[in-house]
Amino acid sequence: MRPALYALCLVLPLCACAELQKQEPAPQAAPAKPGTLPVAQLMRRPGGYYRDDGPDGVPPVDLDAIPDAQPKAEPLNPHANDPYVVFGKEYVPEKEFSDQRKQGTASWYGRKFQGQRTWSGEIYDMYAMTAAHPTLPIPSYARVTNLQNGKSVVVRINDRGPFSSGRMMDLSFAAAYKLGFAESGIAAVEVESVAPPAPATPAAPARSVAAADSIPVSAETAGIYLQLGAFSSRANADSFRDNIRKQLAWLKQPILIQERGKLFRLHLGPYANRGEANAIAEKIRSELDFKPLVVNK
Repeated sequence: MRPALYALCLVLPLCACAELQKQEPAPQAAPAKPGTLPVAQLMRRPGGYYRDDGPDGVPPVDLDAIPDAQPKAEPLNPHANDPYVVFGKEYVPEKEFSDQRKQGTASWYGRKFQGQRTWSGEIYDMYAMTAAHPTLPIPSYARVTNLQNGKSVVVRINDRGPFSSGRMMDLSFAAAYKLGFAESGIAAVEVESVAPPAPATPAAPARSVAAADSIPVSAETAGIYLQLGAFSSRANADSFRDNIRKQLAWLKQPILIQERGKLFRLHLGPYANRGEANAIAEKIRSELDFKPLVVNK
């Protein structure tokens, strides 16, 4: 979650000068609830956990019935995965799926940030199964397990943070409730990345895959390419490539699947120079709302 989502704003009562002339001291006004700060100001403030951040009254949904996030293949957010610096520390988000399983502490954030924009640009919903992580790709999915009671949920990463107190992840209120630590505010958890399944596509006649469609890294022609995505399974890579071909019928260069280690990378190219590659990348961004990476082989 952005550091914006951790600010406190205290509204100080103002007293008219005439009040100072009264012999009897004026009663102190009750502290006002924290107000909403501009995003630019919020992003400069440290994080924290608010004990009064839960629902203001009866929740509008049945918290026990909220389903887990359903992993699906999604293009990366074009801006939310760039390197950034918060409180003097640099963070470098991942730009492709990788198997991860780490343990640490997690907290949650709720109604004080309800309706504000997350790092991804989406509106924060405390009753959705989402979470903030400093470096996991946006969007991506993770299984979070409460190590104290064994409860587990799947959440969608759409925000950045936390940036203080040594926490690994901040969850939505709904996710914390289902994990059983909404009251305590913090829990020891295990976070495991979850690979999205191949997107569902209509049945199509079987086709043979050209030899040039899948090549080992050592055989790829040197040059400049656009990386459209990286997948842990060949089936997902094939499905994503088929969808790209349908949506971008104007592409002239082939989309090659390059196998390296445990990942299948989709490379478009080669291009004669970076200027030509950047122009195609920008055109793809305007049509599909994600910008491919330019790689030099």
